[in-house]
Amino acid sequence: MDPLGFGDPLRLGPYRLLGVLGEGGMGKVYLAVGTDGRPAAVKVLRPELAHDQNLAQRFVREAHTAQAVTSRGVARVLGAELEGGRPWIATEFLAGPTLEQAVTQHGPLDEQVVRALAAALGETLRDIHAAGLVHRDVKPANIVLTSDGPRVIDFGIARPEHGLTLTTTGQIPVTPGYGAPEQVLGRRVTGSADVFSLGAVLVYAATGRRAYDGPHVAAVQYAVVHEQPDLTALPPALHLLVAPCLHREPELRPTPEQVAQAFAPDRKARDVWRRGALHQEVKRREAEIRRHTSAATATVMAAAAPSRRRFLTAWGAGGALLVAGGGGTAWWLRSRQEDALPPAGDAPEARLLDQANAGIRPTPLWGPVDAAATGPLPPPVVLRDVVIFPARDRGLTALKVVDGTTKWTLPGLSKTARHLRLNTDEFVAADESGRMVVHNASTSEEMWSLPEAEVAFLLAAEPAAVYVLTTKGKLRCIDIAKRRIRWTVASTERVTDTRGPLAAVGQDHFVLSGSDGHVTVLDTATGRGAWEIRGQSSGTLQPAVDNDTVYLGGKTLTGITLSTGKQLWSEKPTYTWGPPGLDADSVTATDGSAVRRFAKDGSQDSFWYVNLNSRFPAAQPPVIQGDCIWVAEADNGDSGVSGLSRPDRKRLWTYERDNTGPWAMTGAGNRVFLISKGKITAMPTF
Repeated sequence: MDPLGFGDPLRLGPYRLLGVLGEGGMGKVYLAVGTDGRPAAVKVLRPELAHDQNLAQRFVREAHTAQAVTSRGVARVLGAELEGGRPWIATEFLAGPTLEQAVTQHGPLDEQVVRALAAALGETLRDIHAAGLVHRDVKPANIVLTSDGPRVIDFGIARPEHGLTLTTTGQIPVTPGYGAPEQVLGRRVTGSADVFSLGAVLVYAATGRRAYDGPHVAAVQYAVVHEQPDLTALPPALHLLVAPCLHREPELRPTPEQVAQAFAPDRKARDVWRRGALHQEVKRREAEIRRHTSAATATVMAAAAPSRRRFLTAWGAGGALLVAGGGGTAWWLRSRQEDALPPAGDAPEARLLDQANAGIRPTPLWGPVDAAATGPLPPPVVLRDVVIFPARDRGLTALKVVDGTTKWTLPGLSKTARHLRLNTDEFVAADESGRMVVHNASTSEEMWSLPEAEVAFLLAAEPAAVYVLTTKGKLRCIDIAKRRIRWTVASTERVTDTRGPLAAVGQDHFVLSGSDGHVTVLDTATGRGAWEIRGQSSGTLQPAVDNDTVYLGGKTLTGITLSTGKQLWSEKPTYTWGPPGLDADSVTATDGSAVRRFAKDGSQDSFWYVNLNSRFPAAQPPVIQGDCIWVAEADNGDSGVSGLSRPDRKRLWTYERDNTGPWAMTGAGNRVFLISKGKITAMPTF
């Protein structure tokens, strides 16, 4: 601490200033003592900046915003004021060493201490982000180690709205080697930037070296944007956990909550801050500060209470210490709100076409829209007012069902893990790390997630549970109400590209059609096997479930009671059966060059037969909307989608007859959605 100099104030509000803790381009930070004898850090805006009234008012207002951060991992804001044209903010003073000082003096932290550090900082960042703030400068110099754990400091001051840079000439508004790529490039910053910085901090804490380094600032910043971090000195267990934090793409980094859960140390490591050399260093610094403040309190007259109009006090837990960082540069955080989510909505059903014009190939309701991924895709999911499918670039995207305009895109979600309808409002998906995520379909809001789900492929979903194939090749059930794993059982299934086993869930039973053609049925409560059929098909086929009955294609088209495995009926094919589609009273499936339709009890009085051009069964179930049945034709590859009249029992027309596919399709609300070659189209029905 340096002594007060010429021009430094002696008192600000109820605080007597004792010395200068640091100085940066935005202002000075003083050690002060309040009328209660407790130490405080008081940040004062530089005079040349304080003359701007709007900036001065925002300086204090942003500090007030920090009261929303109800976290033990930050320093409390004690007060703020526009004092005679000199705006200041007082925060709780933390006497411990910064992480930078601790590593410099004592060397890298051991693995358990790094885990405790990461878990605590993850929880703190979660709380900061929950208050609508992004720190923007998480680095070793802005983390103070105390007897109660690490505390994040130096946030709460916003950049001025007119764009005036709050750093001194030549400085850059990001700490080299710790600022995220999007910060270096001047792009929009979200809480993911803090997670990147946290990853870089953990590398330094564990190794004493920076994850990104170079001979000069420009080289370091280039490395952050274009090169891989240096993680060679990290222990393998920490490497696995830290690497995702340093992903170049913000949406592919874990959330602070995930970090806290993943790094959670064992019980023995939770009190690491109360023992060892670090603890002794903290106690020494606390004693030194007590000496300073005790001497000052003995000679200070109690200050008169400031007016309510001018002094903001008792803001509760929240805020942060506004001490300048180790390099003499002042850094800040500004409050922000996440981009507004799109509004929730519902879509009316589309008007049915006139039955008299059913033989005329209809004009699309909208599209084709060039927005989808290419290659084999799962059926799109329709919920509320959107249709959801894998996006062209990355992640998932949703278009409005009424006009095909984009409503939202979630680039952080996996395109290959599939996504499924969970209930009337929500869908379930996974990100690249295997975290299972539940989103509101209409708004895209993330409702909750489960990192330990370890999703490689989503198999089936119902309101009570989600069934997945894990990254380790196991079958797993996730209990939705309890938001935890219900059971995990062994499996021989694997995922290749976008293809995996197909499944369905019905009354207390989960049905899996494996890549070997075997059908396995498990109890949804326990994961125990109920019954199986070996060799039902030559490969995986989508089962269809209606209450306690499952319908299967393949070597036979058959209906089986789920609870007992008893066969209700079976029909042999002319060639081989494709996956069945269901409507209220019937089962429809392709049999080589024909579409055949049966009553759900298999009775022949509802026999129905329409010839196609194709020679092979369709890979996806028929889609039934209104009185129209949509079937992807297959002739050494898909060749268009044909519309069949259910009452007239004939093929009416084929959409894109020359399109060899593959096709993904679904129907809802009197609309049929067709995806092929990266384009999605909405078709009417009759």
